[in-house]
Amino acid sequence: MKSLFKVSLLAATLAVGLNAPLVMAAETTTQPSGQVAVNSAFKDQSQQSAYALGASLGRYMENSLKEQEKLGIKLDNKQLIAGVQDAFAGKSKLSDSEVEQTLKAFEGNVKAAAQAKMEKDAKENTDKGNAFAAKFAKEKGVKKTSSGLLYKVEKLGSGAAPTDSDTVVVNYKGTLTDGTQFDSSYDRHEPLSFRLDGVIPGWTEGLKHIKKGGKIQLVIPPALAYGQNGVPGIPPNSTLVFDVELLDVKPAAKGESAPQAPAADASSSAKK
Repeated sequence: MKSLFKVSLLAATLAVGLNAPLVMAAETTTQPSGQVAVNSAFKDQSQQSAYALGASLGRYMENSLKEQEKLGIKLDNKQLIAGVQDAFAGKSKLSDSEVEQTLKAFEGNVKAAAQAKMEKDAKENTDKGNAFAAKFAKEKGVKKTSSGLLYKVEKLGSGAAPTDSDTVVVNYKGTLTDGTQFDSSYDRHEPLSFRLDGVIPGWTEGLKHIKKGGKIQLVIPPALAYGQNGVPGIPPNSTLVFDVELLDVKPAAKGESAPQAPAADASSSAKK
């Protein structure tokens, strides 16, 4: 049991590190009290509970292994099952010390593979972004700023352009350069409101080129977005494409200080 426990802990650690679906956590968020209906395949609730625990652990491990396969690491499922069975039977082929040493080495290999994949993906995303930006830059009406931001004003709007301390209200759609959509206020049927200095630099700079009622397309390089780290839904070194409609501009009250930058949030990817 001691060895099995260590294996389970490692699987959980790797699954979290590799963003594997947390089946066990998701399935046990709400814990029912009392008795549940016993499936006809089982004699009683105790049998069903034991099976459910095993099934949940199995799914959890399966998701973790699938994530590792994406890194080029493939484990022998038969040996995995044999290790669990032998541990329960008290007939492990490895001592506790050997289990610990083997898992430490394995964890190191997984981390190295994950780092290598991240660097590879970042390089590929950089190349794809540069190619997309070069093509976009040739389109009619596209301008490039000294920071590397590319933009095309589709409708200028009227009034004053927003400043850093203004609150703006926008509708927008965000995609990767391959057209994959990662965020859209249109889909949520709710415009986004924020201080202009409280978002990624590409937005802070880009929205100053239009006024209330204006529309703009932004092609934002990684340095003005999420850089080499990325965020959920946005891979490392991604060039981002935004179509933005500036619905309103609300000047800041006198003496209002700049807010602290909010954390990155998948629900509104323009945020820092």
